[in-house]
Amino acid sequence: MATKKAAAAGKGVSVHMGLNAVSAAHYGGWSGELAACEFDANDMAAIAKSKGMKSTVMLTKKATRAGFLAAIRAASKSLKGGDFFFLTYSGHGGQVPDTNGDEPDKQDETWCLYDGQLIDDELYFELSKFAAGVRILVLSDSCHSGSVIRDAPPTVAIVPTATPPQRPKAMPRSVCLRTYRDNQAFYDKLQADVAKAAGKTVVDPDAALAHVVASGPLTTTIVKGFAASAILISGCQDNQTSMDGDHNGAFTEQVLNVWNNGGFKGNYGTFHAAIRSRMPPTQSPNLFTLGTAGTFLTQTPFGV
Repeated sequence: MATKKAAAAGKGVSVHMGLNAVSAAHYGGWSGELAACEFDANDMAAIAKSKGMKSTVMLTKKATRAGFLAAIRAASKSLKGGDFFFLTYSGHGGQVPDTNGDEPDKQDETWCLYDGQLIDDELYFELSKFAAGVRILVLSDSCHSGSVIRDAPPTVAIVPTATPPQRPKAMPRSVCLRTYRDNQAFYDKLQADVAKAAGKTVVDPDAALAHVVASGPLTTTIVKGFAASAILISGCQDNQTSMDGDHNGAFTEQVLNVWNNGGFKGNYGTFHAAIRSRMPPTQSPNLFTLGTAGTFLTQTPFGV
């Protein structure tokens, strides 16, 4: 008697970036030294590998714009409905002036990759190209928003003596201005190219994420063109700063503690809540969704 063929298991791919420094040649003489970002990337990759994912790790000098874009585009082409894409970033958040009119605060938020910034428009557009039914998890241990950049604390935060000094993961405002001034044509063209490729003005990712909830009415109006299902957990709120550490970033450290080498048995909602409960009031991780992510939120974290 013939037996019914078992359903094929989903495929998992992951990309992990950790930058303990950036190229001073691009960032106006600023190299942005941090201590734990490479540890963060390797530790996230270890989780991915334990779940059977094919992982790409990019550390400091290897975490370039071209390298990242090639990796995310390869993942987009290879994954189909039911598959899983896991993306992590640990490093500085930055900012460039918005030129395509999609940002209410007139600033585009960025990830500071080694040889140049990745603008939020670019990341949002690349994620929007994943096929319907692909589940995307993004963990970002960095600072992004304009308010974070404007109100960033000193390079070394004042903390209790029992705690090692912590470094904020925010590119100083003066460096943001200088980097944009020295590379204005490059960053302006990036924004124009994304808008042209999208065929319209790109929805501001930060504005979308700030208002979208798993099953809320704004999901279909703000991100109606987003076919995949995405969960994004950030290291802090818009008016806060993600902190570096000696062995892990503050956010990544608690991700690892809650995950407990696979001992955690809840879903993404309880995972985020548990991480947040372990963080100080000065750094409260946020959770956003894109696309139709209601079912995704009920799953166990990192499940392929």
